[in-house]
Parts: sequence; structure tokens; C-alpha cells
Amino acid sequence: MSVLSYLENLASLLNVAEREAVNIDRSINTLSTRLGNYFSNSDLKERFRFGSSVRKTMLPRNADPNSDVDYMVVFDNSFNYKPQTFISRLKRFTEYYYSTSEIYQSSPTVVLVLGHIKFDLVPGYRNWGSLYIPAPRTFYTDWIVTDPLSFNTTIEQANKNENFLLKPMIRLLKYWNANNGYIYESYSLEQKMANMSFYFCNNLKDYLFLAIDSFSTGDLPNYKSQKVERAKQIVNNVRQYGQLGLPFSAEAEIQKLFPEL
Repeated sequence: MSVLSYLENLASLLNVAEREAVNIDRSINTLSTRLGNYFSNSDLKERFRFGSSVRKTMLPRNADPNSDVDYMVVFDNSFNYKPQTFISRLKRFTEYYYSTSEIYQSSPTVVLVLGHIKFDLVPGYRNWGSLYIPAPRTFYTDWIVTDPLSFNTTIEQANKNENFLLKPMIRLLKYWNANNGYIYESYSLEQKMANMSFYFCNNLKDYLFLAIDSFSTGDLPNYKSQKVERAKQIVNNVRQYGQLGLPFSAEAEIQKLFPEL
């Protein structure tokens, strides 16, 4: 097996399998129905799925234990409540319907862990068309404006422009990122890749190696920088083995970076 075929096969395995996708869709439909039953129409304005599960860049749980489905729950906020009010409401909702499941607050969201899926429930509200969600603790405000679906268009167009190799490459990078203690924030990693130029790249290996070459370590702590530098060195080793006509050594080397799933 060549390095390219190994990476192509692994990228395929990292795509959420059809059976898992069906189970996820079933759980989402159940969640949506229960939200509608629990909250009144005047309180609950919208609910929808967003994030990597929609963009098809989410990893299966056996590849990334922190993989989750982002789910927006939009409330009426005529009384200008603080985020904790809605977070508490979502927590009571999950405790009512999912009493035997793991539930916890991960500011500013509520996490619901089921057997095959983890939900990240995000409360929000709309004001003059803008969607507000709870601000991170490091911000000096309670709410921030967001557009959670806008990036979907960006990444779909970028994937099309790059011969549909961008998403498989992103899944591989996220797999490496998860295996190395989440060096980069997942969403930021996807944004960087969607805005990169991949001139003269012809296959998945070319795309992946150029992406790793582009990684910056300037703002990373030393222990993370070392992992990035290791990745770059392995990529260089694979290139050298290829030039020397040593395909088995090249494949063994790339498996250090992307182990078999």
C-alpha cells in the first residue's frame, strides 16, 4: 500500500459511517421533538443543528472522544435574561428526558452524552435578526453575535474548488490534532484550511503535507510546538523515503503521524 492509498483509506474511515449517521439523525429528531414538548411555543423560537456534523468534518467517536454535535436552541429573551438562565433551563430539560445519561454544564453550553453521540446544546436568542449566544468567560460581555451557518457555505465552496479533497484532508488533520492533545482549536483549524491556497496539489497527500508545512508554532507553548515540529519532520522523512524509492519505509513513517484506526 502506498502512502497516498493509506491516507485515502484512513480519511474514508474517519468519515462518520452511514450507520452512525442514521443513529445521530434519529437522536437529533428525538431531541427536537422533546424540546418542542418541554418548552412552550412562546419560549422556544428555533432549534437547529450546526457545526462540523453539518459540514461533514466531524470525526467518529472512536477517532475523537470529544467529537460532538452542536445544536442551537433559540429562546425568546424579551426580558433580557443572562445566559445562565437559559443554560439552567436546558440543563433541567436534559435531566427530565435523559436522567440516566451524563449531563454537565460546559460554559457556555450544556453537554449531553449518549451512548453513540455527544450533544453540545447552545442557548441563544435573536434580536433584530442577529443571533446571540453566551460569550466565553474571558469576554467582558454576556452575549456575543454569531452566524453559525455562514461558514458552511465557505467550506463547501472551498471543498469544491479543491477537487473535493479539502474535507478528507481536514478529517485527517483533526484526527492528528485529537491524538496529540488538541494542539489547535478544531473550528480554527477548519477555518485556516478553508482559506488556504493549495497550488500544484494533485492528491490528498499533497494537500495534507502542504497543510502541515503551513502550521505555525509561534504562539504555541513549547510542548505543543514540539508536536508540530515532529509532524513536520515526519512529513519530510516520508518525502525523502519516496525519493529514495522506499515505499514501505514511507508508509511506516506516515503511520507514526496517522496511526491505523
